[in-house]
Order: sequence, then structure tokens, then C-alpha cells
Amino acid sequence: MKRYRPIRMGDPVLFWLVVALAVFGIAMIYSAGNVDVPGTRAEGTWRQQLLWFSLALLVVPLILRVPVGWLEWGAQPAYALGLVLLMAALVFGSGGGTAASTKSWIRIGPVGLQPSEMAKIATALMLARVLGEWREPPKTLWALWKPIGVVALPMALVMLQPDLGSALAFASILIWCLYWAGTPLTTIFFLVSPLLSLFISINPWVWGVYIVLLLVLLFYRNAFLSEKVSIFMANAVAGAVALPLWNVLKPYQKARFMVFLDPSIDPRGSGYNLIQSRVAIGSGGLWGKGYLDGPQKRLAFLPEQHTDFIFSVIGEELGFIGVMAVLVCFGLIFWRLIRIAERSRDPFASLVPIGILGSWFTHVLINVGMTVGVMPVTGIPLPFISYGGSFLLVNLLAMAVVERISAEKGR
Repeated sequence: MKRYRPIRMGDPVLFWLVVALAVFGIAMIYSAGNVDVPGTRAEGTWRQQLLWFSLALLVVPLILRVPVGWLEWGAQPAYALGLVLLMAALVFGSGGGTAASTKSWIRIGPVGLQPSEMAKIATALMLARVLGEWREPPKTLWALWKPIGVVALPMALVMLQPDLGSALAFASILIWCLYWAGTPLTTIFFLVSPLLSLFISINPWVWGVYIVLLLVLLFYRNAFLSEKVSIFMANAVAGAVALPLWNVLKPYQKARFMVFLDPSIDPRGSGYNLIQSRVAIGSGGLWGKGYLDGPQKRLAFLPEQHTDFIFSVIGEELGFIGVMAVLVCFGLIFWRLIRIAERSRDPFASLVPIGILGSWFTHVLINVGMTVGVMPVTGIPLPFISYGGSFLLVNLLAMAVVERISAEKGR
């Protein structure tokens, strides 16, 4: 008779940190819906979040029993399914929250699914499989064509929605995984240099200095002439298309960027979200107004206070102490992911936690940044805390994948 083997978690600290954040998120979503203005979208959403959390806890034990070899084999089908869902979103998708004009969601009756979130985890698995086959670090940019292609395809589909925040998360997955796989930092810099050129070209003088420095670096770079010329041309083209690209942006996209620089130019329109978020966080002080007692939240002045701006509710009601506790918790989660990656002896198993880290790190950086005004408002949720059932489910399953890797490959 086959003996029953109990489920084993590889990193209980990571598990309980994630569960604690998810439970805290449900409590904050309940608070976000506890307002003095009837009929807000946040009312009662904590019940759906609790339901998704309960569903995740039922599925997580199943993931904890899946061998890592099966995960590696399933990377390709998962990646293909992610691409299909992203293409379906372009045809049947709809928006939501601060990204109401995008095609980010597929709705099946009362249930909404965000394919980009599932595609991020699938892309991390596929990228880990591709990079896990490397036997030595790449010596040229041309050697990166395969991992770049793996990320570029879903990233392009997400850009077509358009969803800039999620697209940046895909780019972050690529950069984190390339670095962990041994790609030199100089090579990564040259890879992302056209994107830097695109943004720096806002100021012609700064862009001119940047191009001169880039030429100097390329002169001393040990690479083929064709690669050097390609890098320079890509940066030159990026700088040249910046203005035409700005002109083809939709008005709401331009408005988001302008109010990021100065919210006061449209305080009742595009700048409203950021202004109210800053007021809420600033008024929280050290200890906050108290759980359920945030004035900005209770009067429903905060936009999307249960989703994109849940961090503002935390700042208003729990103050600096509450905000720092959440950020420290995320920091510990990131540290545990790196620790698992370091201890994993298999290349695929080592790269998966780093890919997931890249996605979560970008979500935290952009979401927190946009609530305090150091990032443009892009409509990207805070992992485990923002309302979003499928988002919570996918992230908890990603945590379970990492736990399985830690249990099997980290010993």
C-alpha cells in the first residue's frame, strides 16, 4: 500500500508573509467599502475577495504536489495559453478601474479575468526554461534574441490593449531573469538604452549628452561593429520618434503624463486622482486616522480606493507605521524569493522565483509610486492587497509554485 506523503512547504516564512498580506488586503478592502456615500463600487467587494482567497487556499495544496519537472514541461503550453488569452482580450476585452479605456479584462458573466496577469506567470516559466538551457553567459546582444522574443510577444499584445503598467512588468521579468542568468550589466544597459533614449529625448540637451556618452561606451565595448552600429541606430531612432509618438498618444494618455509632472494643471480632471491620493496619505501622519475612519475614504473622495489606490487608504487610516509595515513585508517576500533562487540547484528552478520577483517588484514600485506622485497613474494593482479576485488567485498560485521549487530543489 502506498504511503501518504504530507504536503511540504519549502519556505513557511514566505507562505505566511503572503497569506498575512492577503488577509490584510481583505480587511483593507472591507474598509475601502465602508463609506458614508451609498452606492460606491467598493461596497461589498471584500466578500468576493474572500471567496477568491478561499478558492486559492483550496488550489494551492494541489500546486504544492506538482513536481518541478512537470512545471518545466508545462511552461510551453502555459505560455501558448497566455498568448491566446491576450489575443482574445484584444477582441472581446473591456476595461476597468483607472484603466477603463483599455481591453485588459475578459468577462464571463459576473467573473472578470485579466489575461495579462496569467501571462506574466506563464512568461516567467517559459523564460526560465529558455534561460535555463544556457551553459555560459551571452557575449553579444544577438545571443539574447530568444529570451527577448519570449517576452516581446506577450508584451506587444499587452501594449495593444493598451496597458503600459503591465507591459513594464513584462520588461522587468526579462531584466531580472537576464541578470540572474549571468548576463553582464553592460549588456543589459545597452539592451534597454533605446528606452532610456526615448524618455531622455524630452530635453534635447540632455539627450545630446547621453548620445555622446553612449558613443564613448560603444567605442570601448568589445563587440562586433554591426552590434555597435545597431545599438547606436536604435537609440537615434528612439530619440527621433519621441515627438511623433507623443503626437499620436490619446488625450487621456497625454493628460496622465502631464498631471504626473504637475497635478494642479487639471485638479478636477486628470489630476484629481493624484491630488486626493496625496491628501489622504499626507493626512494619515504617523499613526493614521484609525481603521475604518479615514475621512477621504469615507466620503469616497479617493478614486478606485479598493483597487489601484488601496495604498492611499492604508496611508490615511494606518499612517506611516502601517505603510512601512506593508513595505517591510514586501521587502521580506522579495528577500525570501532571492534566497530560494540562490539555494535552488537547477537553473530552471532558480530562475522561476526571480521572474515572479520581477513581476511583483514592478507592481509594488509602480502602484506605491503612483499613489504618492513619483510615477504616472497607470492602473496597476498592489499584489495581494488590491481588490481583484483573479489577480489574487494567480499570485497565490505563483507563490505555491515557488514553495514547490523550494521544497524540491532547495534541499
